[in-house]
Amino acid sequence: MAHPAHPPDARPTVTAVEVHDVRFPTSDHLDGSDAMNPDPDYSAAYVVLRTDRGPDGHGFAFTIGRGNDVTAAAIGALRPYLLGRPAPRTAADLAALHRDLTHDSQLRWLGPEKGVVHMAAGAVVNAAWDLAATAAGLPVWEFLSRMSPEELVSLVDFRHLTDALTPDEALALLRAAEPGRAARAARLRAEGYPAYTTSPGWLGHDDATLVRLARQAVADGFGQIKLKVGADPGDDVRRLALARAAVGPGLRIALDANQRWDVPEALRRLAELAPYDPYWIEEPTSPDDVLGHAAVRAGQPVPVATGEHGANRVLFKQLLQAGAVDFVQIDAARVAGVNDNVAVLLLAAKYGVPVCPHAGGVGLCELVQHLAMFDYVAVSGTLENRVVEYVDHLHEHFTHPVAVRAGRYAAPTAPGFSARMRPESLAAHRYPDGPVWQDRKDTRRA
Repeated sequence: MAHPAHPPDARPTVTAVEVHDVRFPTSDHLDGSDAMNPDPDYSAAYVVLRTDRGPDGHGFAFTIGRGNDVTAAAIGALRPYLLGRPAPRTAADLAALHRDLTHDSQLRWLGPEKGVVHMAAGAVVNAAWDLAATAAGLPVWEFLSRMSPEELVSLVDFRHLTDALTPDEALALLRAAEPGRAARAARLRAEGYPAYTTSPGWLGHDDATLVRLARQAVADGFGQIKLKVGADPGDDVRRLALARAAVGPGLRIALDANQRWDVPEALRRLAELAPYDPYWIEEPTSPDDVLGHAAVRAGQPVPVATGEHGANRVLFKQLLQAGAVDFVQIDAARVAGVNDNVAVLLLAAKYGVPVCPHAGGVGLCELVQHLAMFDYVAVSGTLENRVVEYVDHLHEHFTHPVAVRAGRYAAPTAPGFSARMRPESLAAHRYPDGPVWQDRKDTRRA
């Protein structure tokens, strides 16, 4: 009698780690342009965890062009932790993988816990969550929301956090939210999650495009738009005045300076913009400057938002401890994946600060919707002052793209993290030898 190739209880094993340098020439039309990043080519250092049986796991780190190859190389440096490893399925598996990737002392030295090596760990951790949720037949938001408070606490590395949040405090927060999980999940499936759009506000748009897209956002059901600022002061005031006239007094307009200002300049510029009732000012100064953000918040009336470039959970802890933010903005691919973002969501809940995730980019909307929805169902338990960024481009490259209707994200139903790119998109946009980039090279030579 023939024996099976694997014992019935054997776990699938990671057999390969594929890494792809994928770039999209978004600089052609200035999509994503802002005061600090005038010509981004939205890119993904994309990783696939292949297994011998069962589903694979897909994840990525988002970049804006040059340096995407550096991030891809950093992901490749993590292969020794992955090849031959049982495919992660449980909270314990995912916590162990996160710990192994972020606690390697020699790789950690390159951060520690920030920069390219930390983003590489995040890409792999997110791919592992995609794999585990797919194996469970659940979207990541629901996979997370079904974990017990104890399992969720076990995901978090509390080192350097306990002066602000202890495991016992986190457990109490999660237990308090547990009774309403089912009702909130049902509401989420029925109504979706509030979104706002940045599409009208890129600095590369002329005034007519800004006004047209702002009006379109209102027609599409969005309750908030966002404008980039931080270039010429007169242009900022003019553009905000045009946007306010286009959308009327009731619609929220957020502003984003993308780190362009020193603190004194931020105070001067915001005094000029405040009469048009901005909903928040995002990244008014260096993303690492906790005290600078606190000074901006204390020195003028516009609420402060930041976090998309927050390198790790410790920086978020300090922003909250210092009273430096009115809105926390997590990014799904900047910190070390889901585990670190669970830590940030718990910290924000402890301090009572709403989380409004950063998205846009390539694939960031697909990922971060899951984290926001998990926060609502299992952590904060509220949608008050919560909204997720939305930018309407590049979604067609994913097998399960986001669906935004009447200004709200529809709750994903497909198993996994919504991270999987279409094979034809990976092939076409592979850098530098994919057809999209070869054609551009030929055009430049002509």
